[in-house]
Amino acid sequence: MLTVAAPTLECPPIDFAAGTTTIESAPAASLEALLARWPFQRRIVRAKQYVFRAGQPRQSLFLVHAGFFKTCLVTEDGREKITGFRLRGDMLGLDALDMPTYACDAVALDVGEVWELPYAQLRESLPEFQQRITAILAGEIRRDWSWMLALGTLSAEQRVANFLLDLAARMDALGFSARRLTLRMTRAEIGNFLALKLETVTRALSSLQAQGLIGVEGRDIRIQDPAGMRACLTVEKCH
Repeated sequence: MLTVAAPTLECPPIDFAAGTTTIESAPAASLEALLARWPFQRRIVRAKQYVFRAGQPRQSLFLVHAGFFKTCLVTEDGREKITGFRLRGDMLGLDALDMPTYACDAVALDVGEVWELPYAQLRESLPEFQQRITAILAGEIRRDWSWMLALGTLSAEQRVANFLLDLAARMDALGFSARRLTLRMTRAEIGNFLALKLETVTRALSSLQAQGLIGVEGRDIRIQDPAGMRACLTVEKCH
């Protein structure tokens, strides 16, 4: 049971020195404005609480309004693979638009809020809704392409650096500090997403700190040298 407090795309060239992903907050922001007059349901979720599980009948999409979430696939023998970390403006459930059930699990990493959007009803009642969803989905596809390339071409240390730069850029786009990050996900979860072992993530963070690129205090990360971080993505090794 769910427990919740509830046409052709062109692939742009990837410049790792400029960050892995392009921040595309405009479609999501305009979607929030569009939905302001719609009586949707707001749901508060707690850390480790599921928004939905893979296999559950799909009735709605969920727009993240606050908090951090992870989406993941779980194998039959219980192994988890994290497919992404979602924050405000991201949509949960897009990968199941053509399916009767959700394709993955969506789990809150801290206290957050999601807006439950009855997809079929909104599509019929608000013609602009489908345009916003298409734009968000296109952005998700480009983000996935970028991470596929990053995981296939960057070293372990570069992946961690790139992850931090990407998160900083996403936070900056939301109006938060791009220099001070609080990681809502564990190092093991970061490693799972980046296809790295926990100890490899820990070593990478320590190395980046030793180079003066970041400061690390538990889950708090200070980006001390953004230019240096970006530069390390263009060389064979960060050090």
